[in-house]
Amino acid sequence: MTSSTVKKPAKSAYWVGVRDGLPFILMAAPFALLFGVVAMDAGLSMGQAMGFSVLVIAGASQFAAVQMITENAGIAFVLLAALAVNLRMAMYSASLVPYLGNAPLWQRALVSYLNFDQTYITAVARYETRPEMSVADRVAYFFGVATPITPLWIGMTLVGILAGTAIPDAWALDFIMPIMFLALVAPMMKSVAHVAAAAASVIVALALVDLPSGTGLLIAAAVAMLTGAFVETWKEKRAQ
Repeated sequence: MTSSTVKKPAKSAYWVGVRDGLPFILMAAPFALLFGVVAMDAGLSMGQAMGFSVLVIAGASQFAAVQMITENAGIAFVLLAALAVNLRMAMYSASLVPYLGNAPLWQRALVSYLNFDQTYITAVARYETRPEMSVADRVAYFFGVATPITPLWIGMTLVGILAGTAIPDAWALDFIMPIMFLALVAPMMKSVAHVAAAAASVIVALALVDLPSGTGLLIAAAVAMLTGAFVETWKEKRAQ
């Protein structure tokens, strides 16, 4: 057996994941920095603000929760807003089951903790193009993608907390969020169904922008899934 036919170990998959996760630090760093600043402006303590980034690791829901806190909403409404924005993680988890469902429980638990937009989309794209990957390789790759992002997210949140108002408004760090999602989603537009789903979600989200935080996005996500399924079904019927 030659060296070229020997299967690469999971360690190699891990380092490929680290490489693929590195570009996201350019967006995650200022995004986390901004959250630290916003959290302190909202009146959170350092421990509370850091707790968000350490326990949640979900920028959009963190911002939604802090916004609700700023508006003096009750804790139940704060939790509901964060949950509504983060419900897409449930869809992420469901779609990872065919790839990682046979992994040990502790690995699946850690994957669920590190399951955010960047890790999910990058990992699934890799799994789809490399169906020969073993479960161990898939898990290692997922952890690799998360490695450069997660510590930086937590660390830059702390920097934002400590820097506070020292960061000029002219830096306009809030533009990072839409750019990050565009960079994540655009490469996934591989079919008519994908494009139709994306267009439907944009239209519905804009139409429902005045609904309570997260509600419009949740409805838009449901409409997007239905639209994508309808287009796929229509295409299959035409192909018959």
